[in-house]
Amino acid sequence: MLAPSHDARAFALGFGDSRELGLIWPGTQRKSSKQDREIYVNHLLGMGLGTINIANGQVYFRSSHGFKSLRSAVWAANGGGRILDLRGDGLYTYLFATYKGYGSEVWYVGNLSGLIRIPFLAGGGALTGWTLFRGGTSAVPEGGVTVMFLGVALGVLALARRFLMR
Repeated sequence: MLAPSHDARAFALGFGDSRELGLIWPGTQRKSSKQDREIYVNHLLGMGLGTINIANGQVYFRSSHGFKSLRSAVWAANGGGRILDLRGDGLYTYLFATYKGYGSEVWYVGNLSGLIRIPFLAGGGALTGWTLFRGGTSAVPEGGVTVMFLGVALGVLALARRFLMR
């Protein structure tokens, strides 16, 4: 009875912890393709910190946690169970876990290796599966920078129009 469980040495992820990238609601509930999940995670990556957005039939809640460099998500593997072994064939960047009736939680796991434990229950719903993503070749801009570049581009167009109309 006092023996440690097999997952006692696993690194535990939690909701709202410092590795949380965000939440997608209502989540996928195992009905989306790996391309859809890539779209969901990449949309979350492009959002500003602490923002909420609606797109692709989902509501996105981006956490306020900033990370140094967020690369685009590229699908790597699907699975089930709450213990993941990241010692496999390379370093993974994002973990997407889906909970029945709750949504999908996304964590940044870019610098983790070894055993990872993810929560089994969320909002009364059980874990239905997970997807791992590798980092792609290009960085996803932070949402605030994207808006700034859009503003600069629109300003340049307005100035060009003003001088061309003379």
